[in-house]
Amino acid sequence: MYTTELQKTKAVDAIEDPEKLAAFEARVAADDFIEPKDWMPEAYRRTLTRQISQHAHSEIVGMLPEGNWIGRAPSLRRKAILLAKVQDEAGHGLYLYSAAETLGTSRGQMIEALHSGKAKYSTIFNYPTVTWADIGAIGWLVDGAAIMNQVPLQRTSYGPYARAMVRVCKEESFHQRQGYEIMMHLCQGTSEQKRMAQDALNRWWWPSLMMFGPPDENSPNTAQSLRWRIKRETNDELRQKFVDITVPQAEAIGLSVPDPALHWNESKGGYDFGEIDWEEFYAVVRGEGPVAKERMKARRDAWEKNAWVREAADAYAAKKAQKKQAA
Repeated sequence: MYTTELQKTKAVDAIEDPEKLAAFEARVAADDFIEPKDWMPEAYRRTLTRQISQHAHSEIVGMLPEGNWIGRAPSLRRKAILLAKVQDEAGHGLYLYSAAETLGTSRGQMIEALHSGKAKYSTIFNYPTVTWADIGAIGWLVDGAAIMNQVPLQRTSYGPYARAMVRVCKEESFHQRQGYEIMMHLCQGTSEQKRMAQDALNRWWWPSLMMFGPPDENSPNTAQSLRWRIKRETNDELRQKFVDITVPQAEAIGLSVPDPALHWNESKGGYDFGEIDWEEFYAVVRGEGPVAKERMKARRDAWEKNAWVREAADAYAAKKAQKKQAA
């Protein structure tokens, strides 16, 4: 029988010390940060480890589609900007792995889970980058969706995660502007360049909406994450905000959102939009995305081929520790 995360949480909570659990719930409800040495329910620890490690994996895997375009960027300026962006993503992964390690799971364990397929990462990175405009769409849409998800995480209840997100969000804001600038310049260029920008928007729009996760009624972990202040807003609330902000941005540069059902709803003060293809979403989650196998092969190959770097770093650290001990 399939056991949901919520069922696991209830089972674990049932055997937790009730006084400690009540004190923990009170601290969370009061918006206090929970720190690594503080007592926490095992279900809270498990939920955070899954979420933060998945976030870290997404940053690392997310370097691949853009890293592939550094050498093909159309100018030295674009190469330098894209290189800086990919470097930022690597840093985000390191911050997040460090935050997750404070919960008791080693970085090696998390990476092994990724390489073995046990751990997930954002499904958006299992789509190919076909043209230079895709790099613009990723910055504008994918990083824009990431910002929408991540800004509330600066107030998440776990201190190390919240503090890591402050810098991450600042850098993601730069990434979003970089992507939008690419799309804006393409739209101001030749008719072929504008068609390329529109094509990229057409292909990345729906996957970007999927980034917020399944609809609230099909998201069994959302209620518990909200109660524990891990999340501050639901998947559907964040998705709606993203649509309301992004549609006018598209219109400002002369692009059309590929959704015939899209229209402004005056009564709710936001856009109504079409139904997402959730079958595609779950297929990509299962690893059936267009380039899912390619992404994981690239990560495994990089891990194996660069083992010498980790070995050299370990040897240097051991040598340094020996010298310090002998002094």
